[in-house]
Amino acid sequence: MLNPLATHAGTRRLITAAGTAPSVHNTQPWRFVVRNREYIELHADPERWLRVADPRGRSLRISCGAALFNLRLALRVSGHRPVTWSAPAIGDGSPTLLAAVRPTAAAPVSEAEHDLYAAITTRRTNRQPFADAPVPRAVMDELTTAAQMEGAGLVSLRGPAVSALLEEIAAAEESLTGDRGYRAELTRWTSGQSCSDGVPPYVQGPRPIGDLAPVRDFARVTRERVRFEAHPQLVVLTTPGDGPTDWLRAGQALQRLLLVATVRGLSASFLNQPLDLRDMRRHTDPRHPGGHPQMIVRLGYGPAVPRAPRRPVPELLRAA
Repeated sequence: MLNPLATHAGTRRLITAAGTAPSVHNTQPWRFVVRNREYIELHADPERWLRVADPRGRSLRISCGAALFNLRLALRVSGHRPVTWSAPAIGDGSPTLLAAVRPTAAAPVSEAEHDLYAAITTRRTNRQPFADAPVPRAVMDELTTAAQMEGAGLVSLRGPAVSALLEEIAAAEESLTGDRGYRAELTRWTSGQSCSDGVPPYVQGPRPIGDLAPVRDFARVTRERVRFEAHPQLVVLTTPGDGPTDWLRAGQALQRLLLVATVRGLSASFLNQPLDLRDMRRHTDPRHPGGHPQMIVRLGYGPAVPRAPRRPVPELLRAA
């Protein structure tokens, strides 16, 4: 079967899929380099690094990990098995290089893989209120399995644990918005001045009624206020360690579980304020029995929402 990197159309299809991944504030902090039409490199884009909110580069690498999973999946549905190397294994000394992927021969693609690939274009970050209907246990088990397939864990919170985490999220958001540098960085990516990245007003969702609502408040006072679901369903994505390799793994696990959720009709958004605050304060995460928390995800059944803007493929490709 023809290597998709051998043609412009094949390469474009791969980069389009990778570039559709979710990222922190939709910064899309990635670039790609095709080497000798044999393999493709994933690079971080330092110009899109949130240096105030993400001084360790954790969120940047999680974002790039999500793009890496989409790239792997796109290669898989092209009839190839993606062989992936992480940056330490590549060892070319590039400070931005995170991973490389080479297509090799593979068995036929499964229906489940085709379904996940189709979900790449329909997945959205949904900041609208969700229905109060609970996510079935069987679906939660599927999401847990999806995270585990990428070397991560998934902790589902219930009852008092949800309330306690919502209080922590609200307190963290208050602390974050009190930081001038953080506010300036957030405004840059949420002002709606760009047509190809960021979180413009039309995807920010309404402002919440109440102090413990399960949605990030981008502090835009003109947005409508509505009441969100009474019983939010929150899960925490974890990894065994808390270093750059773990963050890249977390991004791949996150995207796999988000695509599975999309296939099952679920919506998702993120509530990472406590993790952002921890990173800004340069605190290391203590070892937890369930692993190190990397993402806080809200799940549920939400309305249809528009897609956030995307960078064009030529912007994402760098000359080898």
